[in-house]
Amino acid sequence: MSFKCPLCMRIFSQRFAYTQHAQKCLKNVEVEVEEDDDNNDSEKYSSEMDTRSNLSSEYENDKVEVNDDNDVQNMSFDSIGSAISEMSLEDSNFENILDSSEESEIFEEPKNLNTKTCTEFPNDAYKDLMLLVTKYKINNKSGNEIIRFFNKHSNLTESPLPKNIEQGRAFMNNMKFSNLEFSKVLITKHEDKDYFLYYQNLIQCIKNILTVPDITQNFALSYENYKYNRESIYSEQNTGKWWKTTQESLPTGSKLLSIILYSDATTTDTLGKSQLHPIYITLGNIPIWRRNKQDAKQLLGYLPILEAANKDLVRDTFHKSLRHLLEPIILLKDGIDLFINNENTWFYPRVSTIIADWPEAASFCLVYKSSNSNLPCHSCLVKRENLANIDLSVNDVILRTHDEMRKHFENDTQRSVCIESVHNFFWDLPNINIYLATVPNRMHHLDLGLFRYQIIFTCDILKSQHVNGNKLVEEVDRRLAAISRFPGIKIFSNGLQSIARLTASEYRSLMKVMIFVIDNLYDENNNEVDNFVNNDDLTKLYEYWNEMYILSRYEEFSESDLKKFNDAIHRWARMFVKAFKFVSPSNLKLPKLHSWVYHIIDSIRSYGAINGYTTETYESLHKYFVKIPYRISNKKDVEPQLLQTIKCQAISIRMSQHSVNPAKTSRTCKFSARLFEFSLQDANTFFNEKKDSVDNKMQTGFVRFISCLDSYLDLLDGFTIIDKGLCYGQALLLAEVLTDPPLNLALIQWYDFKSKRNPYLYGCPHLKLIELYNFVAIESIHGVVHIVPRFDKQNEYFVNKYIF
Repeated sequence: MSFKCPLCMRIFSQRFAYTQHAQKCLKNVEVEVEEDDDNNDSEKYSSEMDTRSNLSSEYENDKVEVNDDNDVQNMSFDSIGSAISEMSLEDSNFENILDSSEESEIFEEPKNLNTKTCTEFPNDAYKDLMLLVTKYKINNKSGNEIIRFFNKHSNLTESPLPKNIEQGRAFMNNMKFSNLEFSKVLITKHEDKDYFLYYQNLIQCIKNILTVPDITQNFALSYENYKYNRESIYSEQNTGKWWKTTQESLPTGSKLLSIILYSDATTTDTLGKSQLHPIYITLGNIPIWRRNKQDAKQLLGYLPILEAANKDLVRDTFHKSLRHLLEPIILLKDGIDLFINNENTWFYPRVSTIIADWPEAASFCLVYKSSNSNLPCHSCLVKRENLANIDLSVNDVILRTHDEMRKHFENDTQRSVCIESVHNFFWDLPNINIYLATVPNRMHHLDLGLFRYQIIFTCDILKSQHVNGNKLVEEVDRRLAAISRFPGIKIFSNGLQSIARLTASEYRSLMKVMIFVIDNLYDENNNEVDNFVNNDDLTKLYEYWNEMYILSRYEEFSESDLKKFNDAIHRWARMFVKAFKFVSPSNLKLPKLHSWVYHIIDSIRSYGAINGYTTETYESLHKYFVKIPYRISNKKDVEPQLLQTIKCQAISIRMSQHSVNPAKTSRTCKFSARLFEFSLQDANTFFNEKKDSVDNKMQTGFVRFISCLDSYLDLLDGFTIIDKGLCYGQALLLAEVLTDPPLNLALIQWYDFKSKRNPYLYGCPHLKLIELYNFVAIESIHGVVHIVPRFDKQNEYFVNKYIF
């Protein structure tokens, strides 16, 4: 292995000597950064508009590239410092190797390595190495050790691998694919700073999505008037009213291409000092289950984040960026032909929905962001004092429209409807009402919104209406920590102390167990506290929440389902307002509460099931497109570096798409490890020896083992469980009886309903353990359920039915 100084081109055989030299060399070199005057970096797609107003043409539509030459004139001090930093010793695992006096064997570069632009790797070994490095985010130092290990033990006279990982990355950066190219355009200048939009062409993004394997299976091409029992059914987006009306407006024979956008600024570091604003795209024609996977989405671009006191300039920059991204929709007067399922199809692209949190939705709609404004809802003209009113009439909820809002804007009366003094680009787009297209999404409205309020207000209630309120909150924490473990549920060992930092996934875990934590928590109003919320009402609030939340996850809605859902929303909302109105600083004037109560049902009718416009899967894209690429950048002028990393990741995915994972084959139950092994003849002696070293459940299993095994073997022929209809049980122990063939058994203690008259409590089976024990074949167990003990009660249990 050798190390080449990028400044003076001297080559060193040891890293230590190179590092010392580079530090001295760096001080003695002045580096000039030359601007790239290459006139070939022109606009790639002729259909895109030129930049408007006074923007300097020298910035327009430069291709975003990272210069990989070793020419010192094309390197900045920052890039040289970064290169030296990358080569510093970071991982003690390799220190002894790197400090060894033994020199690495140096191979020539692969002879078929083409340093010019290409679309293929020099050979399969080269490709597999770089795909491995990209997929698992292997740093340069570790990657170089892989190369060294391979070269040392391969017994090849010529290595098929690059000299080092830096060379491999440079090769990938030079690979040219027309559908992986990003461009940049100057959107605005402010205080001598240029603000660029980094983006992919909209149509190219769409084509990229359509190249993903199996993405066009069941690709929706027309409106589906789906009915069951004479009721309209809303599921996929093409069953909604928006698709129907938009399709009717298109030329005969053409198809609708539904574009879904997701935009959300996110922090790039743990301190939140730096931000990026990615915007993503997917297609509503793709079935929901497939669309919610990561590869069904594309990064459309990074929007500029303007920091300025002039907020209208910030808003104008945002909408100028959106215009540049979405203008092909306006320019494609005759639509576009796309290759779908082996044939060309004539499409008209249209934006259907925009998925965003509340402040982002206000930016798209250009309405006042403040919840204290007179008309805080971006969808309708409801007054602030009515946000917590659950009984508004249709006349009280007047929807915003493009025509009305534009009229106020042109007449300079925009303040009367609480919209900003900036032209809204979406007024110019066909077939969209931006005020309705920014749909309520479950994660921001419920998980991180209303449920978070519900938890906070619950704690406030416990503290305010009880003398020992803090002890009640501590009891909540204790109960949360005592909840039994179950797949998909986070155990809050520290209670709710870190509620401000909880993620959406953690809030969903809380939803599944809070009803059992609140149940039987405190006594009645013995101190005659005003506006007292009794324990039963508070528990019912969580029951109503769970019922509503489960309904929101339906994959399809009939009109009857929508009525049921609407009733569930209002039942929960009334209880929410009743319980918390007097502890809320704003008297529950929460825009998300109003939006969920009055707009979610119409959104389902217009755009299909809620699962089609949730943000859960989009949030994971931030990790792939922002946070990981940012971590491996030098933290300066990051967008070009991020795009280069994303390009390498896309190449890695493309090159590995054709590899086939072997199908998993089902197998019978097999124990991976054994705690004990004993002869049945000596079972009682063995149990007596081990009983003090096992838990109570296994001790009970030892006591019942022989009698239950005898019963099982006696009833093996035509065996039926004599449980009188019992279906829930707890496994005391698992056993493998080494007969021929072996028997894989579970010793079960059964539950029965606590009350035959009222077998359910809070919608969950209410159980008690009984003295009935059986061995059953492990293969006959249908599934695992979450059993939660009822706190401060003896022998009472719930089956958690809120595992969603």
